[in-house]
Amino acid sequence: MTTIHPVNNYGTVSIVGVGLIGASLGLALKKAGVVTKVLGVGRSQENLDQAQKMGAIDGVVDLVQAAKQSDVIVFCVPVAQMRAAFEAIEPHLESRTMLTDAGSTKGDVILAAKEVLGKKACQFVPAHPIAGGAQHGARAARADLFQGKQTILCPLQENSPQDANLIESFWQSVGSIVRKISCVQHDAIYAAVSHLPHILSYALMASVVNSEDADQKLSHVGAGFKDFTRIAASSPEMWRDICLGNRTAILKELDQYLLIVNHMRQLIAENDGAGLERLFNKASKARQDLDVL
Repeated sequence: MTTIHPVNNYGTVSIVGVGLIGASLGLALKKAGVVTKVLGVGRSQENLDQAQKMGAIDGVVDLVQAAKQSDVIVFCVPVAQMRAAFEAIEPHLESRTMLTDAGSTKGDVILAAKEVLGKKACQFVPAHPIAGGAQHGARAARADLFQGKQTILCPLQENSPQDANLIESFWQSVGSIVRKISCVQHDAIYAAVSHLPHILSYALMASVVNSEDADQKLSHVGAGFKDFTRIAASSPEMWRDICLGNRTAILKELDQYLLIVNHMRQLIAENDGAGLERLFNKASKARQDLDVL
């Protein structure tokens, strides 16, 4: 990890998609005092109104106006919407304007950027802030969302060192700890530690809700069930796009998980308490070790 000295002012920043991440970014940039103006682009009038009311954005523009007016544009929309956003801005994109994003998958977004932006793809520095929550929408936004959290950068070969450094300092200015890895590494790692947990959480909720005695079960849930399924309240649209956008890596992780689950099922069926305890001990120690990292 390198230390970049923050730029004093990133000028006019446009945020495309002012939900939890986008509106929090606007609040954080303004709190840090590193922008002249923050503009919001979005399809949800409710989110735009809320973001403006809470001071996350100073005004509302469309993608064409954002491309013409901005020094930095941040795409905080579901990853399947990135290509259309790139297509809208490409004809109007100024050479001085830097682009970054907050997408949870990188390979598909980078492919879309290169195909749509062509030579202008050098202005795009892909990013993924590891911040968020089960609640979504501008109402859940907060200025400290990125404080002390990782933001992963996956710079392109086409990025100049100066441009990559500028976007690194941009994310650092809102409190992020920036780490750089390749897009292939990113998608493999986050399939395991982010995408799979969300899928499992959705699956458990679906399993209980679809059972005949769902009402009875749900009326007796405790803290463990609520902790495990908290992330199933996340945006269904966003997680649909992530599953499809990173499906190869996710399927690999799902297959490995299913092997473990089938092994555990066999241990239970065979009344193998010692085998279960060995597996649980290994998992328990690894989870406890996480808390001291």
